[in-house]
This record gives sequence, C-alpha cells and structure tokens, in this order.
Amino acid sequence: MTQGLFITFEGIDGAGKSSHIAELAQALRDAGRTVTLTREPGGTPLAEKLRALLLHDAMDALTETLLVFAARRDHLQCVIAPALARGEAVLCDRFTDATFAYQGAGRGFDLRVLSEMERLAQTGLAPEPDSMLNPDLTLWFDVPPEVAAARLAAARAPDRFESQPVEFFTRVARGYADRAAAAPRRFARIDSAQPREQVAAQILAVAAARGWLPGPNA
Repeated sequence: MTQGLFITFEGIDGAGKSSHIAELAQALRDAGRTVTLTREPGGTPLAEKLRALLLHDAMDALTETLLVFAARRDHLQCVIAPALARGEAVLCDRFTDATFAYQGAGRGFDLRVLSEMERLAQTGLAPEPDSMLNPDLTLWFDVPPEVAAARLAAARAPDRFESQPVEFFTRVARGYADRAAAAPRRFARIDSAQPREQVAAQILAVAAARGWLPGPNA
C-alpha cells in the first residue's frame, strides 16, 4: 500500500492558501494518488458545527481554544487518521500550527498549555511515546498583513476572525514565522504576495522536490 501523505496549508486570513488546495490535489491525483481534501476547524459534521460557533459567536480565548481542539480531535479520529491509514494523501486547510498562531500568538494564549492540549487532542489520554501525528509538509503562505487585509476587504463580509485589526494579524504572522523556524524541514514558505500563477508554481515545485510529483523536465 502507498504510504499516507499529510500536507497542511497555513497562513493568515487573506493569504490565498484556500484557492490553491484543489490545484495541488488534482496534481497529486494525476500522479496516481487518492486524495482527501478537508479543512479545520471542520471536516466532520460535529466539527463543522463547532466551526460555525467559532466563526460567528462571541467567546473568550479559552473557550475558543477548547472548541478548536475538540473539533480537531473529532476530525483526526473520523477523517484524517483513517485516510492516512488507507494510504491516501490528505490535504488540510489549517491544522495545529493555526492554533499556535491564532490562539497563541494572536490571542496571547499560553503556548505551554497549547502544547499540552495538542498532545491530548492528537494522541489521546494515554499516548504511546512519539505517537503524535504531524504533517509531512506544511505550506506556509506568507504575505504582509496589509496585503491580506486588502484582499479580504474586497472579497466578502468578514467573520469573527477576519474582522480583527491588522495588529492582530501581525501577531499571527509572527506566530507562523516562529513555528516555521522551529520546524524548518516540515515547513515550506510560499511567497503568496506574488501573482496566482507564480504561487501555484512554487507549490508544485515544493511537491516535486519532495518526490511526490514529477519534476518540470519529467
């Protein structure tokens, strides 16, 4: 059986990541992979209900964080882990890095507490050593917060996160940069301030360099 592949897409709201997931999914399918597309928060009926609460209902940082990890636990159990066990490529719009960037850096939530909640959500109450699931690759869509804000303003009515001030997204972007610096082998920075075609080319080049897609001269 083909080994499962877990790729996550990360970046601040307005970075443009969501518009590129389907393209990479199709490229992987063309290369012979079975692909599961999903998102966080969300991905299961329960997690989608929690997503609606997170995006639209007022709450404090602790409540927000608990809901995020509850949704992730259900998502992992019902979608991500089974798909990886079947040998599929799982492409997920956001994962745990988003929690450290948004609730940690953005909201100021204690990173040590987040790490413990991460362990519980991703391994269970009695985990085996080194059993926590992490992505094989995280594509980090890096864009200046001011550019992202302008994109959002032209796109749609903002949700509870998208309506945050630029200063909030500056902290979130810094949180992503910290995560990338701590895991340089897993992260690949995508300059998402570039035109769409150039962003797509960066993504395909990263996947080809990992051996998951044919190279440009194949």
